[in-house]
Amino acid sequence: MSKNSSVISAFNEEQVQRLTGVTMAQLRYWDRTKFFAPSLADENRGRPYSRIYSFRDLVCLKIINTLRNEARVSLPHLREVKEKLAHLGEDLWSKTTLYVLNRKVIFDNPATRRKEEIVTGQSILQIPIHVVQSGMENAVRELWKRDEKTIGKIQRKRGIAGNKPTVSGTRIPISAIKAFSDAGYTIEQIREQYPILTKEDIKAALGHGRAA
Repeated sequence: MSKNSSVISAFNEEQVQRLTGVTMAQLRYWDRTKFFAPSLADENRGRPYSRIYSFRDLVCLKIINTLRNEARVSLPHLREVKEKLAHLGEDLWSKTTLYVLNRKVIFDNPATRRKEEIVTGQSILQIPIHVVQSGMENAVRELWKRDEKTIGKIQRKRGIAGNKPTVSGTRIPISAIKAFSDAGYTIEQIREQYPILTKEDIKAALGHGRAA
């Protein structure tokens, strides 16, 4: 991602499902079984918006979705792949060129300079699965297009964010913004998580309900 890119870096489950194709049920199951956890998560997963995903999470989940739901690689095999490449952390999904052959995941082994099946080490030759990061960036920007008239306003619409108040023109719940503020984030730091938001948006969200 280029330094000049302005891409939102915090997403709820509904947005992740829309952008990656991974269902909400899969997201929650993968989190619960420690296969893939969101970067920003509340210890109490029962709270609203307790699972918040980063842009890196989106790219990783898009790749996992390609492997699991399109290439039909089994979840047990993906768990074995993750264990074998555990030293790479969650970045193994976004920074490693992965391939698929007969529903098995392959990678370029830097030690042998050969493509090998990760679990068995068997050498192969196959076409790689490409997930272009710029495509995800464009999808995010398209998702978050907004009218300037909505800046600094709060809305509540049926079917959006569980009918909870959000920043007008977005699907960002004010509860998520307040959670960052309660955690000690400044307005500028919150904007780093949600680049689409203005200072007016954040101030409106933080002030919402205080006069009541």
